[in-house]
Amino acid sequence: MTGIRVSRMRVISPGFLTTVQDLGRFGWAHFGVSASGAADALALRAGNLLAGNAENAAALEMTLVGGAFEFDTDAVIALTGSDFGAGLPMWSAVEIRAGQTVRCGATQSGARCYLAVRGGLAGPKAMGSASVHLMTGVGGRALGRGDVLEIGNDAVRQPRRPAPGVPEFLRQALRHGPQLGMPRVTLPRVTLPRVTLLRVTLGPQAAWFQDELYTGAWVVSEESNRMGIRLRGPAIPSPSGHMITEGVPLGAIQVPPDGQPIVLFVEHQTTGGYPKPANVISADFWRLGQLRPRDEVRFARVAMEHAVELLRDQEQWLYSLV
Repeated sequence: MTGIRVSRMRVISPGFLTTVQDLGRFGWAHFGVSASGAADALALRAGNLLAGNAENAAALEMTLVGGAFEFDTDAVIALTGSDFGAGLPMWSAVEIRAGQTVRCGATQSGARCYLAVRGGLAGPKAMGSASVHLMTGVGGRALGRGDVLEIGNDAVRQPRRPAPGVPEFLRQALRHGPQLGMPRVTLPRVTLPRVTLLRVTLGPQAAWFQDELYTGAWVVSEESNRMGIRLRGPAIPSPSGHMITEGVPLGAIQVPPDGQPIVLFVEHQTTGGYPKPANVISADFWRLGQLRPRDEVRFARVAMEHAVELLRDQEQWLYSLV
């Protein structure tokens, strides 16, 4: 009997930091394991839907500098998120021929680019997810040169070419926020910061603070990682006394004693004892995933009702890809 040929992609170069990610592992926070998953879940979901996959299929997440990947059979891929200069259409299903290499370079916009392949990436799962949790090692490690990834057979619909009507908020944000009058810049030759507006709702300790979070401008520190986005700016007075440690969610903004805010990211600790004046809204989680070192961040309060409307509009666009 002739076996079925397995499709694979080989890592020619891994880039700066490339991992396998899906939407993460849920239901393990009481064991101290956060969900992890794609830093820009909107881009991952869109890439999978464009390629014809279920939105939670495993794909590649590249950070700042992308890699090179050789396909041993014909494939269909979708590149979403930030433009990493692959020379292929973004936000569209693209046919790749056997033996072809997809080469991504340094980012030309935000922090992360996603490569979804039709059928999804096959491989073992830990706690129900293929996502690599870098801080703990759960799910594996970052990719290295010579790694071989098996392509699965889990496509669920036909690919979409191209994405119908990528919304203006997404185009603008991935072009460095022209709504704020900022020029286009490219890492590593950054001369001016990219400005990102993050919308927030009030956190559980909001009454302990004044308006310092909303009047200041913050710069993303190079110490940031998938656990937390560390900001630098005018110190926010930290309330005296001690908090009882409590559960903390993705997007929570903590203010430690030094007054420099930390936005909890996809590999955040599951409990914390620092006060939290605000929480980034769900519709802006993807913006967190596109922040780069030296980007400038500003915060704006919105009502919970408006936050829900923004998320609903985002979901409606996403499911137009189905």
